[in-house]
Amino acid sequence: MIVVVDFGSQTAHLIERRIREFGISTQFLPPQQAFSFIKKNNVNGIIFSGGPSSVYEKNAPTIDPEIFTLGIPLLAICYGFQLTAHLLGGEVVAGKKEYGPAILRITNNKSQITTNLPEEFTVWMSHGDEIVNLPLGFDIVGTTEHVPFACAVDEKRDIYGLLFHPEVDHTEHGKEILENFVKICGLETGELKHDVKKLECEIKETVGDAYVIGAISGGVDSTVAGVLTAAAIGDHFIPIYVENGLMREGTAQHVKKIFTKFGIVPDIIHCEDEMLQRLKGVTDPEKKRKIIGAFYIEIFEREMQRLLQDGKDVKFLMQGTIYSDVIESKGTKHAHKIKSHHNVGGLPKDMKLALLEPLRSFYKDE
Repeated sequence: MIVVVDFGSQTAHLIERRIREFGISTQFLPPQQAFSFIKKNNVNGIIFSGGPSSVYEKNAPTIDPEIFTLGIPLLAICYGFQLTAHLLGGEVVAGKKEYGPAILRITNNKSQITTNLPEEFTVWMSHGDEIVNLPLGFDIVGTTEHVPFACAVDEKRDIYGLLFHPEVDHTEHGKEILENFVKICGLETGELKHDVKKLECEIKETVGDAYVIGAISGGVDSTVAGVLTAAAIGDHFIPIYVENGLMREGTAQHVKKIFTKFGIVPDIIHCEDEMLQRLKGVTDPEKKRKIIGAFYIEIFEREMQRLLQDGKDVKFLMQGTIYSDVIESKGTKHAHKIKSHHNVGGLPKDMKLALLEPLRSFYKDE
């Protein structure tokens, strides 16, 4: 198992996903819970994610420095690297902000973390602080034009620091770097295979004999989620398409065509006038998303009441919510909000329907 400690990066969950692609089990935890979990369980490796904070900010997320004495290999990324340097006696300052590509030059290809990497390749930077003094025991492994300590390691303590993000596609050879770390942890890489039948069983177990309203839009996310749910619970799945006057022309017909193939006839709810009336005069995008989210739930709860009167015990709402929607809506403790997705941050707090959770941890390309 490798534990990913979430310091609030928008791509923190993507680190976990990359490790799972090697066939390695993971645990994704905030720093407040990670240290005690690691001490109590058999953990082969630790990864510190990036994050939007500065290590010298008041209330910046941190972790017990004793974690560095456990003898477990540690990969520290961006803020995670800055925090590691800070806690181990290095110096971090507000530096030149970087967001975008940079050329990494490997200065020491004998480190385990740089095994089989070329001398130069493009990496993705996203930081506002920099390390100006490394802690004792660290050696420079890679530099960029603006960052002398873009990659540094303490081989004796098995601590590997990267100021760039290996988990994103924009970093060339990022997968190889993460694979090198997995091998440092003494683990063999394999291949992740999504077990669709297992996922269907999880949905069925969650739902039991209840009914599920499915919010479908014709898009990839809600369609895949809907098909999986329908396969799991059959006619206890009730897909609903809301024609709100803002959808692409022909979407309702498209939705009918998709789900009819699976023996499901979706309900089409027309509310064009009501939706446009609610949005009349609203120009702020955040307000719009919250209005839309609340209105959708209102519609589904109306349908829930109607179905309850027909003897159908409706308890759950299935949405096409993927993990990136959750992250952008500040779905983790230390993340910053990019925007409130109508199906995450726009949901009212007092919902009568429970969200169907087994489908909410995927990215779109999964």
